[in-house]
Amino acid sequence: MTKHPNTSHFFAYLARMKLIYRWPLMRNVFDENISEHSLQVAFVAHALALIENKKFDGNYNPERVALLAMFHDCSEVITGDLPTPIKYFNPAIADEYKKIEEIAEEKLISMLPEEFQADYRSLIVSSELDESDYRLVKQADSICAYLKCLEELSAGNHEFKLAKSRLEKTMAKRRSDATEYFMNTFAASFTLTLDEISDE
Repeated sequence: MTKHPNTSHFFAYLARMKLIYRWPLMRNVFDENISEHSLQVAFVAHALALIENKKFDGNYNPERVALLAMFHDCSEVITGDLPTPIKYFNPAIADEYKKIEEIAEEKLISMLPEEFQADYRSLIVSSELDESDYRLVKQADSICAYLKCLEELSAGNHEFKLAKSRLEKTMAKRRSDATEYFMNTFAASFTLTLDEISDE
């Protein structure tokens, strides 16, 4: 196949998000790739924005927050998913990995036609994201990882017991009225079977 001079590999790379699996050091009952994870984070981040607006006088654009969440892990098609215990083993590793992520983000942006680069830069490049919006994405990211732990533990996989405890500490640091509302309203269902959530 002849390559067109204006060919962009951007979306071909994003399509490979489904090939990058999360929790690579853990035994999983349910495998989870970063494409699936990003969609769930978008669902939850959108909900957090709505909750902030309707319950706690927030002023978020839920659609914008959901869009940021969709792209929040896309650089991992270049870097892979580095396990959290390794990524945060010490501050030096965390700092170096952050630099690697920034290089990967810029690499993805460079794949786009120039006229679209600014549009996607505001969605992908961490240093240029609105801090208030991205706070909701990080909260949603932690919530989704925690919900994954609940699913695995409910399926009898005790491999996720320590991860659950670690995420509870992370979520406490990122806690807000909206995250508290979300967890109190929606999280318990993730410990139930299909029959139990269908029975009401």
